[in-house]
Amino acid sequence: MGALHVHEFMTLDGVIDEPSWTSGYDFDPRMEEVLDAVTERCRAILLGRTTYEMFEPSWSTRTADDDALAPFFNDTAKYVVSATLTTTTWRNSKIIGQYDPTVIQTLKEEAGGDIFTSASGTLVRAMLADGLVDELHLFVYPLTRGSGPRLFAEGAEPGTMSLVGCESYENGVLYLTYRPQA
Repeated sequence: MGALHVHEFMTLDGVIDEPSWTSGYDFDPRMEEVLDAVTERCRAILLGRTTYEMFEPSWSTRTADDDALAPFFNDTAKYVVSATLTTTTWRNSKIIGQYDPTVIQTLKEEAGGDIFTSASGTLVRAMLADGLVDELHLFVYPLTRGSGPRLFAEGAEPGTMSLVGCESYENGVLYLTYRPQA
């Protein structure tokens, strides 16, 4: 069975909204290496509708010359969780309907490898609540936003995680990898 890896850009106060606030920080080459290492073992991408609609115009026209991750995002099978989206325009994309933890579990069993999820806050919060996330990959930026959607929703069930990786970069960003404790 494949593992579900969630990648998020996050502020110190836990905000994970559209990350335009990262623009003031150079993307350290080691950060790209981390993303390459996570994505190279993934055989599927799982996205919520809003993230799909944000990623599609941005990634679908990029090539490997533009961004080393472009082949991954364009060539990998993409599954979109949505109750409202009816068609996709990005190659290798399939709508799997509204959120259903049994559908996600089946996808983990049948994907032929690990699954990558980025952004998709509503979807990620639901999968965390249902125990479907196997690893959290967080780039934590040294700023606060004060308000905005958080990784863990207000009132989420308490839980514990194990830190399995940690790096810091010259730009002040921390990379943290967590696995839920059983």
